[in-house]
Amino acid sequence: MDMKFTPLVPPRSFDVGLPTKRISLKDCGHMHLEADEQITFTTEQGGEFDVTRKSWGFYATPSLNDRLPRFGLRAALTRSSDGKFFVKLVERGREAEFHGYMEHQAEAVVCWLDEDDALLAIQQAQTG
Repeated sequence: MDMKFTPLVPPRSFDVGLPTKRISLKDCGHMHLEADEQITFTTEQGGEFDVTRKSWGFYATPSLNDRLPRFGLRAALTRSSDGKFFVKLVERGREAEFHGYMEHQAEAVVCWLDEDDALLAIQQAQTG
């Protein structure tokens, strides 16, 4: 196993978000994965989020419309007020808190990526 976690002690702190609505984050360390290794992040409620390293890059999430929802998470494509796009994972049942955060940071949900209709619409738009 070549996986290696290097903790940052103390964690590196930095601010993100809108200039008038800063949020402090802590960078706690770095994880190195070799090809075909996976790391699983968990929540107190039993949610799971896998990241898998491949020789060509990463699977950044479990399947959006199968395993991720079974792990209690929903994927959302979002857009910030300065035009940057993000994929965010929202714990099922915490959507209201998520929407409050999005409003606070002046961001918008482009679409939920765990709904088959939305995913098929994206596929259709790309294939014509």
